[in-house]
Amino acid sequence: MVRWLYVLLIFVSFGFPAQGVAAPAMGLGYQPKYPPNFSHFDYVNPDAPKGGELVLSEFGNFDGLNPFLLKGIAASKVVDLVFETLMEQSLDEPFSLYAHLAEDIQLAPDKLSVTFRLNAKARFSDGTPVTADDVKFSFDTLKSEQAHPAYRFMWNDLKRSVVMDKRTVRFEFARVNPELHLIASQIPIFSRAWVGKKNFDKVVTDLPIGSGPYVVDKFDLGKNITYKRNPDYWAKDLNTRRGMFNFERITIKYYTDDTVQLEAFKAGEFDFMFVLNSKQWARDYAGPRFDSGLIKREELSHRNNAGMQGFVFNIRRPLFKDKRVRQAIALAFDFEWSNEKLFYNQYTRVNSYFSNSELASSGLPQGAELALLQPFRDKLPAEIFTAEWKPPVTTGPDGLRGNLRKANQLLASAGWKLKDGVLQNEQGQKMEFEILLAQKAFGRIVEPFAQNLAKVGIKASYRTVDVALYQRRVDTRDFDMVVHSVGQSQSPGNEQTNYWHSSAADQEGSNNIIGIKDPAVDTLIDKVVYAADRARLVAATRALDRVLLHGEYMVPNWYTPIHRVAYKSSLAYPKKLPLYYGAEAWMIRTWWKK
Repeated sequence: MVRWLYVLLIFVSFGFPAQGVAAPAMGLGYQPKYPPNFSHFDYVNPDAPKGGELVLSEFGNFDGLNPFLLKGIAASKVVDLVFETLMEQSLDEPFSLYAHLAEDIQLAPDKLSVTFRLNAKARFSDGTPVTADDVKFSFDTLKSEQAHPAYRFMWNDLKRSVVMDKRTVRFEFARVNPELHLIASQIPIFSRAWVGKKNFDKVVTDLPIGSGPYVVDKFDLGKNITYKRNPDYWAKDLNTRRGMFNFERITIKYYTDDTVQLEAFKAGEFDFMFVLNSKQWARDYAGPRFDSGLIKREELSHRNNAGMQGFVFNIRRPLFKDKRVRQAIALAFDFEWSNEKLFYNQYTRVNSYFSNSELASSGLPQGAELALLQPFRDKLPAEIFTAEWKPPVTTGPDGLRGNLRKANQLLASAGWKLKDGVLQNEQGQKMEFEILLAQKAFGRIVEPFAQNLAKVGIKASYRTVDVALYQRRVDTRDFDMVVHSVGQSQSPGNEQTNYWHSSAADQEGSNNIIGIKDPAVDTLIDKVVYAADRARLVAATRALDRVLLHGEYMVPNWYTPIHRVAYKSSLAYPKKLPLYYGAEAWMIRTWWKK
């Protein structure tokens, strides 16, 4: 899924035109880094050799090649390798877009439409030109009921697309929205021929026809997929692709057990690992191949917004509707113990829905933040205005015991009493729930959490299921609690509607898996989306952060400001790192075989 970003559009220096005039790039709230006709991005090696095969791994399975559907799991990397967007985002700026499928962009003076002129050289993998009709077809299809509902939320204010001529398409807006022209520029484009006369939700294993650097070569559903470079790739010499996508073939092997996956990597069955498991990183990434230098391990810095990861409550469940219950459960998670005993002190506690960024709230609300919250003072928790939200800690003199005493007090005030070793309410309902997991490795983290909950009379079990079943249960809200990560960009925007808005709470497949329905949250999302400048965006995001935090919707987990990677010494990467990047996506784009 593309992360939608926001900042105020300002064309400055380098001779970039103002609104109403076509331009090859846009810098959003700042001066664009790269001038017209720039040679290449700074974080690539323009002379990187082409060739060789990259073999990667993926956890779980897949059952299709269409990444735009609600049902099923699409093959890994199909979006990154096969499909492209109208403009290309650079990775060393908060948000700048440069001409790609579209050679220029023109925002109307009234900001109610945007027009793109397509590159005459742009071609799909079957050799046919990318036309305005294909762009319109892609947009209309993805916004239909047959595609994933996330697109409808994201593009709610994109009213329609209009074909002006074979190479020109215009998107019209329902209302002025500072980021709509940016959203339109990042719509995935595919050929109408790929869908043909089928319903889109029936296009599952048909070989996709995109304009990207690779095509699907072969696949075995659930087991592996191989992409090969398109020898006639239209953009291989374009500045937005120079030094990128250097491998001749990319194969992805699937594993259903992370221990087996690790041992396969150490045995040389694939080339690269982005490591999320701290225990494995501390203890298991060692052995003869590491000692000999055949496999390297590195920690690479980044400046990504860490967002929020945590144990998510499904507040549709009656058990979790009372905030005091959610607070009590959060008090039983001992992060400090977990970080020392399980994570080898590699993590920082998440303390915001926008962790590791200037968008995170801190202290008490003041100024513009306070003004945004004031209209809801009577409906919001009083603590928002009087106390800074912080996750529970166990480093004080009372430690975990003190937290569990507080949990007992909260549960008692919510009407729960201990009976036969388990908390029960007046209706005789027992306080017990299941934590649904997709990876067995998370069990070692959940087990001590469950033991702490048992000390206050809460029975928490955990269960690991197949990835496909896990995704289906999350999409249909068939869970009590899951571990969930909400990624954030440097400039939040329309995606917040899909995450937290009331309109997404009852929509199957939306990212509002918590089930939040809060008028204050809805209003603050609008303030974020329609912020007129960066200062107002920051204030609105911080205000939204406060309301979400004080809602106690998640038990916060942790984050790290580094990417832990291990790779074969036959791979190489550019000397200059980007600022904002996902480790594996960046590797696929910019690394090469020696």
